[in-house]
Amino acid sequence: MSTVVVDASGLHAAALTPPVSKSDAHRALVLGAMLGVEPRLGLGLGAHAVADAVPSDVRVLRDGLSALARAGDVEVDCADGGAPFRFLLTQAAIRPGQRTRFTGTPRLGERPHGPLLEALARTLGPAGFHAAHEQSPWPLLVVGAGRAPEPRFRIDGSASSQFASSLLLGAASLAIREQRAWTVELTGTPASEGYLALTEQWLSRSGFQLERHGRAITVMGCSPLPLPPVPGDWSSIGYLALVAWRSGGVVRGVDPAALHPDRALLRVLEQVGLAWEVSEGGLRVTGAPRGGLSASGADCPDLLPTLAALACVLPAPSTLTEVSILRSKESDRLEGIRTLVEAVGGRTTLADDTLTVHPAPRPVDAFHLDSRGDHRMAMSAATLAVLRGARLTLSGASCVEKSFPGFWTELARTGVRIKALFC
Repeated sequence: MSTVVVDASGLHAAALTPPVSKSDAHRALVLGAMLGVEPRLGLGLGAHAVADAVPSDVRVLRDGLSALARAGDVEVDCADGGAPFRFLLTQAAIRPGQRTRFTGTPRLGERPHGPLLEALARTLGPAGFHAAHEQSPWPLLVVGAGRAPEPRFRIDGSASSQFASSLLLGAASLAIREQRAWTVELTGTPASEGYLALTEQWLSRSGFQLERHGRAITVMGCSPLPLPPVPGDWSSIGYLALVAWRSGGVVRGVDPAALHPDRALLRVLEQVGLAWEVSEGGLRVTGAPRGGLSASGADCPDLLPTLAALACVLPAPSTLTEVSILRSKESDRLEGIRTLVEAVGGRTTLADDTLTVHPAPRPVDAFHLDSRGDHRMAMSAATLAVLRGARLTLSGASCVEKSFPGFWTELARTGVRIKALFC
């Protein structure tokens, strides 16, 4: 299903279900591999969860961990998974004397990974770690290290919080294997620091003892606890909550107290004058918006395309700050957002690191967008089509598999008609 036409002219209320949280599942899978337990993917979503609706990024990480568990040289294809590659890279770096050959898409090779490789080399290089590109950007050959002289990683995580999270999960694995404390020292403020907090939460809930002194996090040891179930995905709840608001439905599997950066959606809904409540039936959003929104890429970067879609139907301009982080995602999402806004007749202005979204003075009946292979841009465009009641022609629709395989099925529950074009 490469190109689809989305017709949102006949909506009705429905109960919608998000997929498992990609961010939580990644952490649960790495911890499960080191503790020898199987994470419970989807048990937090109730009886309506789709058993095989596992995001492709989660499958990539799961397959990679299975490969790393085998003795000897292995190959790992990370496809276009930024988090899977970064998490697997540290786990491969601590396989003593064993070689891992990484491959991925050209776009994944363009995304920033240098600071993580440099941090691994500083600490593990004296113990045998080596990484080299056989070609640019792939394959990347990694030789794992033995016992490092100093149990301390140092990283500037300002480009991505995944660097610090990857090292922290590596420190946890080493703390178990070597029976000594390991520290991750942050030399800069991590981008999207909420994701690092999510990693710390998963470690603590799994039985690891952590100590934090300023910017240094030390893993002291572990008394294993049962892994909690992986909850619903707050990034996906963002699309569904807006669709449910427009159609009068609800979203199931929502934990309003979850420690996930994209839970910021609830604050934004309140900010623009909408009301929300979570009951046994699920999350319901009601009301009429009264103004524009503001949100930061430093807090919830994955939510910004969704909020840009919402901004297009608000009665006043909206501001998205610290947006440069969006340029190094699966696509250049900053340009993607600007293209999306313009496609429905709105306009944007970019000053320094702040993007202002000016909604269209008159609604459009139809628009077109090329997702450029980016799952979040594809789903944000479809969400905007629902909010506008407009007809969307979307190229590259199958990319939603990366985080939300059941997205089109859930959208159809609300009466949205989806027609696949094969061209």
